[in-house]
Order: sequence, then structure tokens, then C-alpha cells
Amino acid sequence: MFSFLKRKKQKNDRKILEINNQNQSNNKLPNLIESSLSKNLEVIKQKTGNSSDIVIRPLKIGHNSKIKVAILYVKGMVDNQSVNDFVIDSIMNNQNLSEKLIPKDLLEVLTEDVVAVGGIKVVSDWEKLFTALMSGETITLIDGISKGICASTQGGQRRSVQESTTNVSIRGSKEAFNESIETNIAMVRRIINNSDLWVESINIGKMTKTEVSIMYINGIAKNGIIEEVRKRLKRINIDGILESGYIEQLIEDQTNTTFPTIHHTERPDSVAGNLLEGKIAIFVNGTPFVLLVPALFIDFFQSVEDYYERFDISTAIRFLRTVIFFISLVGPAIYIAATTFHQEMIPTELAIIIAAQRESVPFPAFIEALIMEITFEILREAGIRMPKAMGSTISIVGALVIGQAAIQAGIVSPAMVIVVSLTAIASFATPSYAVAISARLVRFIFMVSAATFGFYGIILVFILLIVHLCSLRSFGVPYMSPLAPFIREEAGDTIFRRPIWAYKKRPRLMSGKNRVSQGENQKPQPPRPRTRIMKNTTNMEKGDRNES
Repeated sequence: MFSFLKRKKQKNDRKILEINNQNQSNNKLPNLIESSLSKNLEVIKQKTGNSSDIVIRPLKIGHNSKIKVAILYVKGMVDNQSVNDFVIDSIMNNQNLSEKLIPKDLLEVLTEDVVAVGGIKVVSDWEKLFTALMSGETITLIDGISKGICASTQGGQRRSVQESTTNVSIRGSKEAFNESIETNIAMVRRIINNSDLWVESINIGKMTKTEVSIMYINGIAKNGIIEEVRKRLKRINIDGILESGYIEQLIEDQTNTTFPTIHHTERPDSVAGNLLEGKIAIFVNGTPFVLLVPALFIDFFQSVEDYYERFDISTAIRFLRTVIFFISLVGPAIYIAATTFHQEMIPTELAIIIAAQRESVPFPAFIEALIMEITFEILREAGIRMPKAMGSTISIVGALVIGQAAIQAGIVSPAMVIVVSLTAIASFATPSYAVAISARLVRFIFMVSAATFGFYGIILVFILLIVHLCSLRSFGVPYMSPLAPFIREEAGDTIFRRPIWAYKKRPRLMSGKNRVSQGENQKPQPPRPRTRIMKNTTNMEKGDRNES
């Protein structure tokens, strides 16, 4: 029976493969563009399904209008003014074209003298022509020439540069990336005005042909990491890339973990700061989020404004973030362990109050915490998916109403509502949304272990978590560095932050040969003692009186 089903499945798979191969052969294009304009237009109409948004503008130029020309572009993806003024108008109203009778000479004249657009290239195969056409470029085909002219006229409606909505900071730049890869790259170049800022671009996706660019500073980024990024990107073979999350999932080192090993941001100043440390930025067209590799665990607890404030203030805030993350990770688990196994650790008065509150609750502490956590996750998800005008209101009202009703109904105790609420607020205070989600998932493991073994279970899971984090790598760089392995000279930029003048070298595991980030003696110099200043001022006044 099983062998029969297996043979039938193999037979069906062969039929499907044959159909796919036949469809690919039917849709396969000839490699090179033909010299006949009518045949080329027929191929374009057939390939695009005679789509209504493909504009074909026929022209006749040359002596006695003998030469036929066709201009093609996609509506909504080009700048109409550039197409009309610098392509169509330039070709129709140029007086030199009337003297050119040979199409071979016309190609050279159009590319060098007539078309007044910054980017011009000549293509001879269909794949490059369709890639340029669907990218917003304007194509010019000439009858008698087996080549096409691609003019850079990308445009259309795009979202303007706005303030960041996910990486909010009080101090610093208010600009954020948008969906245009050209705009995003230019925003970083405005910050780092250096010719060593290199950009490499490739197209990924068999159907979408999404433009993906890697940016790094030559001499600062490590060559081995750059080559590894190139290799992983070129290895991607997928139908389409719709967001940078596709790239993140296809090039990460470890998939069996909830913790992110690739950092993403929508702030240009954050990208610039990471590039100066030797990291590599990956831009994806169509998304405002830029990937940064390698990523360390401590990077997800840092904010750009940590470097804009004084080092003592930033250190205190970073330490607070670490405590907040620990609360969001084990808050309910500690309450479950203390109330179930270790009541002697709770002060007597508080233990009596908690016992009195839980007297009418029919569930153990673990089930009580599980009900509240799942309820809060439902409210959180509903608040995100609801319309913006209603989401926050429904979340707040839902939490208050459901919490108060649950207490009055005797389903949960007031102490559990406080613990779960504090844990939820702590998860919102984590700078990285990806790490906050990871903490939300790992929190349930801590709750199960606390309900089973008490504090011993929490300590056991915590040790396993540390071992797991130490085993992770991000493009070959240890995930927990510079803490594990411990690098003393770089430990000043982890939970604690040294003053800016103390950052003399870049991270050893990520930067290349150029590790020096600033010169010597950058520490602020105090002014001279006041007595010396007063003495010099008195001598200057005496000298002025003598001169007078």
C-alpha cells in the first residue's frame, strides 16, 4: 500500500515538473534584441501581457522621417517631466538628427548628444532591458539596431523623509529612512563624507529583481566579513524579496533561536555609527529598515542617544535597561516560585496579604499567571492591528476593564495583575522590538520551570539561556562579545559606557587594519588655575596703562 502511494506521488511530481518546464520554455525569451522594431515591440507586448500601464510612444526622426523610434516606460514608476523634457522632447526637436540617415550613427548621437539624462546605458539582451524597464527607466528602441537605450528617469510617488516611529530618541537626528534605496544610501553619505564609503549592489529575486546593496567603509570593515556577506547574498535563490526580513532570515547564522542575530534600524545616524565601528549595512529597496551585521547581544540594549548624552547618564540608563529586561524575562516566574515553593522568602505581612487575596482564587499561581499573560498578549496584538485612532484606547480600556472584572470574579488576584502589568511595561521599555519578542517567548519557559522546580528551575533555565547565547555567532563573531569572550579594552561599551574621548580603538573582532578611531589627548583639558589667570590679567592691564 505504501509503495503504491509512493509510486503515485513520484508520478505526480514528474508530471508537475514537466508542466513547469513546458511553461518555462514557452515563456522563455530570446537572448538578444533583434534589429526589427516591430518584432521587438511584439516581444515586449507578449512578455508583459499587453499591460495597460506600459506606455509605447512611436516616433519618426531623421531625414524625411525615415527612421522609426519607440520610447517605452511604465506609468507611475517614472518622472513624467524628465521623460517629456529630456527624452521625448530632446529627440523630436534636435536639429542634428535630421542630418543622420544611418541608424548606426543615430545610436551614438542619441546616447552622447541628444538624450539629456544623467544615467544612460546601452543594453543588447532582453533580460537587462526588462529589468531596466520595470525599475522605472525609459527605454528607446531604434528600427535597424539590435540594441536599446536605457535612460535613468525613475520617479513616481514616494513617501518623504519623516521622523522615526520605531527608534525614537529625545536627542539626535529626527530623520528616518523611507522605502527608496537611493534616498537611504544618500542619507548615510551625507553623514559620512568619505570616498572610502563603498556601496555594492545586486538584484535578488527571480520575479521581483529587488535591488539589495551592501555598504561598508573600506579599510575599517574586515575583509573576511565583507566576503561572507557577499557569499550569503549571492547564494539566495528565491522568487521575491518583499522586505529586509526576507534577507535577514536567509543569511543569519543560527535559525534555532528566538534571539535576533542581525540588527535592523531605520535611523541614518545609527547606521553611520555602526559603519564607523567596522560593521556592514545591507539596504533593501522597498523597506525603511536597514540590516547591520555582525550584531552583538549588547547592541540591542543600546540607543543612539546613549552617545549624545554624558557618559554617566548613559551608563545609568543602560543599567536600567538591563534590569528592565531581567524583569520582563523572569517577573511572573519569580512570583510563581515564591508563592508556590518559597513562601519563607516573602515578608510575613506581605505573605498574609497575598494569601488573603488568593483565598478566593480557584487556580494555582502558574495557571493564574498563564491566564493573565495570554490575555495581555491578546490585548497587545489587538492594539497593534486595530486602527491607530482606536488601538491605544481599546488596549487601555480593555486592560483596565478585564483586569478589574477578573479580580472581582475571583479568577486572578490583585498581586498577579500588578506583576503581569509590570512585566508588560518592562517589555515595552526594551529598545529592540525583536529582543522584546524573544523575552516574551522565553518568559513562558521560565514560568513552567518555576512552577515545577521553584527558584532552582529558574536558575537552571537561566544557566541554559546563558550557554545558548554564548554558543551563538553572527557572521562568525561571538554573539556575547566583548563579555564572552571577555575583551577588557572593549568592555567599556557594554552595560557601562566610557566617555567619548576614551574610545581610542574600534572593536577588534569586527574592524580591519584601521583600528584607531581618534587621536591622542582627546580628553578635555581644564583651564588654568584662577590665580594664574588673574595674575596674567593684572600684568596685561599694567602693560596697557604703560602704553597709554
